[in-house]
Amino acid sequence: MTNPAGTTVFIGGGNMAAAMVGGLVAAGRDAATITVVEPDAARRDALGAAHGVRTLAVATAAAVADAALVAWAVKPQVFAEAARPLAGAAGTGLHLSIMAGVRIATIVAATGSDRVVRAMPNTPALVGRGIAGLYAAVAVDAAGRKAAEDVLASTGDCVWVASEEMLDAVTALSGSGPAYAFLLVEAMLEAARAIGLPDADARRLAVQTVAGAAALAATSAEPVETLRRNVTSPGGTTAAAIAVLEARGVKRAFVEAIVAARDRARELGG
Repeated sequence: MTNPAGTTVFIGGGNMAAAMVGGLVAAGRDAATITVVEPDAARRDALGAAHGVRTLAVATAAAVADAALVAWAVKPQVFAEAARPLAGAAGTGLHLSIMAGVRIATIVAATGSDRVVRAMPNTPALVGRGIAGLYAAVAVDAAGRKAAEDVLASTGDCVWVASEEMLDAVTALSGSGPAYAFLLVEAMLEAARAIGLPDADARRLAVQTVAGAAALAATSAEPVETLRRNVTSPGGTTAAAIAVLEARGVKRAFVEAIVAARDRARELGG
């Protein structure tokens, strides 16, 4: 297989890779310049049908030869096996990893390329509302950083961090963050049932409330603390709710939870 100029090869065709592929094609990238390696036949066929990209069942040296960018979107525990047949084949290309915990040094050793960008996206990327933290190895120039950012920007926003270690903090805050938001919605729905709201109405109210609050925080110049106080009239209903949350130490628990997630990310990275 001869790769056309500017080819991006995705190793792994899971949900996050599919979101990036779809985002790139929607943004105007020629589908003929995108190849996805995915062993699962049903997923592979779905990607090809949905986006018109080339798909392969097995990664080979020829599949990544001359690729401008190789995006690693496999599970961290299978990276070594997936990279073995490709070692050195894309040594001059840019390697973008969305694998949690796999350090740049490991990717360099496995691929033979020191042009590596690590990224930590999150699941709202599946609906184009994600945010990813990125860190580039020293050998990655401005053009390489832009190429990596273009892939992630197709699914949402991007934030560059100053050190690879900071990606553990990104993992804890935004990578795991959707689960915190979903937990909040779960609690709101449980409370809604307890106070008699129908499930369908409760879900619509809870989800839109969280989405709307996030949108307000994103567009307002006010500190988030001020936005919260603006809703909390003294002696009112919100004040009664906040008093219970503060008495239960909810904010402190969230802080400790995110620190625990950061610590676990460090452990997984070795």
